[in-house]
Amino acid sequence: MSGLPILVIGASGYVGSRLVPQLLHAGFKVRACGRSLAKLESKVWSQHPNVELVEVDILKPKSLSAAVSGCEAVYYFVHSMNQNTSDFAKKDRQAALNMVSAASAAGLHQIIYLGGLGEDNGRLSKHLKSRAEVATILQSGSTPVTVLRAAMIIGSGSVSFEMLRYLVERLPVMVTPESVDTENQPIAIENVLTYLIGCLANEKTYGKIFDIGGSKILTYRELIMTYARAANILQPTIISTPYLSAQVSALLMRFATPIPGYLAGPLAEGMSCGVVCEENQIRNLIPQNLLDIREAIGKALETRQYHDLDSHFSDSDMIRHPEWVSADEPDWVGGTVYSECYRIEVQGSLSQAWKPVVRLGGTTGYYFGDQLWQIRGVLDKLLGGVGMRKGRRHPTELAVGDALDFWRVLLVEPEQRLVLLAEMKLPGEAVLEFRVNRLENQKTEIVQILRFLPSGIVGMSYWHASAQLHGQLFVGMLEGIAAASGCKILTGPVKVETPTPVLSNSKV
Repeated sequence: MSGLPILVIGASGYVGSRLVPQLLHAGFKVRACGRSLAKLESKVWSQHPNVELVEVDILKPKSLSAAVSGCEAVYYFVHSMNQNTSDFAKKDRQAALNMVSAASAAGLHQIIYLGGLGEDNGRLSKHLKSRAEVATILQSGSTPVTVLRAAMIIGSGSVSFEMLRYLVERLPVMVTPESVDTENQPIAIENVLTYLIGCLANEKTYGKIFDIGGSKILTYRELIMTYARAANILQPTIISTPYLSAQVSALLMRFATPIPGYLAGPLAEGMSCGVVCEENQIRNLIPQNLLDIREAIGKALETRQYHDLDSHFSDSDMIRHPEWVSADEPDWVGGTVYSECYRIEVQGSLSQAWKPVVRLGGTTGYYFGDQLWQIRGVLDKLLGGVGMRKGRRHPTELAVGDALDFWRVLLVEPEQRLVLLAEMKLPGEAVLEFRVNRLENQKTEIVQILRFLPSGIVGMSYWHASAQLHGQLFVGMLEGIAAASGCKILTGPVKVETPTPVLSNSKV
């Protein structure tokens, strides 16, 4: 190797987040790229002396060329499938074409791409077709490409594993399509990472396509039963029927799991496609101990038990930063913003007051009216939204970009500020903010701010119609936070004037 940095595009995603520290540990310099610099900065490896963080928009050739310049090789983890993209295949196609041009101009020595298994037998899902198309486009350029086609990845936080976990743990009886008996060859995330690193600068892998899977082929039915045994829970009763379509199956998955609709659909559709390795050449080139499926599940469960998740599938979601939230924008940007602000004063330290704020949501709940929040989550699901979705990555820690039930973390400054963007279905956009401020004489104030930008007359009507309920709900939450801090409440909650927004364009 020349000593030039290794580019990881998609470094804030599930696989990329785990690969970067492995590369650093192996002694490589890494240029980690993602759509959000703030999300990259939240990673535990972001302060490593051999890592460089770069924000990149792969759909903009100039942005991509700047990121690629001066690098040795690139790991390409790009997928446009998210809740804001209607035609992810089109975007992925353009992104791959941009990558080919940028790699050729920069003189990269290698592109390593992680795609998906599945033979096009007429039943290949749109998702898997797109993965295959990207591989073909990347191979059309002058830069040597190594393609790894992976089966289902088993690891805590992966979308496939989390779907499996929730289905088995929540449904004692499952009604499934006949595709539950389709064969697949799941592979542990640890084994995937070993293959990815082993391909780097390995000329024997240049221009090659490799299937990567675990040591055992099994059906989804067998996988479900294996999970139940590994987790030491009751094995569910599975009733398969030819009358259950992939669309209906996806709908059931959305209500039984936190998996959002834009992922549940492709996953359900993909179950009808066999994902089994057609060849195993890579096992000779990069030998390693392939984890048994039960061992892989056991490791994933242990990781989740101790909240030691390096990444989560929700990390790949794009962070939207509404301009109207920015302090740099004039008050009229986007339209009239409604707001309510409450403060409460406690006898205690910043640390004491901050702890319940940063634990909000997930298994902790909202300190007041949790049943109402749950009902709101169900209604959101019915409206096609995310519902209470994924809970939280960690019970006591938050980072920019984290999913928190049906919120997204926009900003977190420990013992100072927390800003959350609502991702539930609303006739407008909403942001919930907390500030914790030190006062004199060992006193602390907790400030809670709700901002709402309505969408037309419907949004305005929604705000006024729900004002009384929201007032009770959010005042109760603030009082509950103060009580959970263990501090004596001195004054409040009281309604006060809304302060200036905390975000600036430099934060976005």
